[in-house]
Amino acid sequence: MISFKNVIDNDLIKEQLSSSVEGGMIYHAYIIEGEKGIGKLNLALDFASYLVGDEKRVMSGNHPDVILVTNDKPESIGVEEIRTQVNDTADIRPYMAEKKIYIINEAEKLTPQAQNALLKTLEEPPSFVVIMLLCTDEKKLLSTISSRCVKLKMKPATDAGIAEFVKKKFDIDEDELQVIVAFAAGNPGKAMRIAGSEDFRKLYEETMALCSNIKNMGAHEIQAAVKRIRKLPVSQDDFFDLLQLRYRDLMMYKVTKDLNSITFRGERAAIMDSAALSSYEGIEKIMEAVEKCRIRIRANVNPELALELMLLTMREN
Repeated sequence: MISFKNVIDNDLIKEQLSSSVEGGMIYHAYIIEGEKGIGKLNLALDFASYLVGDEKRVMSGNHPDVILVTNDKPESIGVEEIRTQVNDTADIRPYMAEKKIYIINEAEKLTPQAQNALLKTLEEPPSFVVIMLLCTDEKKLLSTISSRCVKLKMKPATDAGIAEFVKKKFDIDEDELQVIVAFAAGNPGKAMRIAGSEDFRKLYEETMALCSNIKNMGAHEIQAAVKRIRKLPVSQDDFFDLLQLRYRDLMMYKVTKDLNSITFRGERAAIMDSAALSSYEGIEKIMEAVEKCRIRIRANVNPELALELMLLTMREN
């Protein structure tokens, strides 16, 4: 079995790849599908490390037989990049190993012309070449590409798997770990991004204070809160995710009266206070308002207005 020590869970895919190596059935092309941050690149690099027998060089980006295709334009991978980095070198035998691995990350960004160029290599690949296409949605690839690849779909990691992985990397207490695991929602990349992040800590503190104080905030204070939210050095989606988790906790406590069932253990007193003031219907209205605000901002509605409307709904309920 290949160790895949940088990949959390997804045991079935690990077994499939390990079995293909042990059975001498390494395929010439793979599509690894999964949401951003799920661990697709780690899976590909762990597999490549095993195939070339040199983890240190691969992980440092210095192995001549493991080629990570790069692109100049952040939104697309063009035909010239495929021609120069893949097609023009695919027939050259490996320098150090028995296999030569090409990894194309964010393959959904391949233009149709780039995919057609890649098809030439996929149709008649040299025996020593392995191509790995990593993407968020396999349907964005041409059928002529996907039909020539083995498809592997990565699933979200378990909470236990993420917790164990984070604890190995960071020295954090259990309450903070629980918040990170819940916020990550099965996405290891998300967990690693926020663990130990001072920006995330500021976002957390601002969001929790907002939820605790919203019922007493006047119009000027709400407008000031909107400005602070807009200036937070994090993704707006992170803010909405935290809000939804916080109100999910409130609903959970409202239903069960069990403080052990909530994610934000440090907010026990505030959640108990909010539960006494909010109805089930009110909490549902707030959660709907949060998601509606997220959708409006994505649709380029004025963000200040969208946030202000959401905060007014939170205050009213």
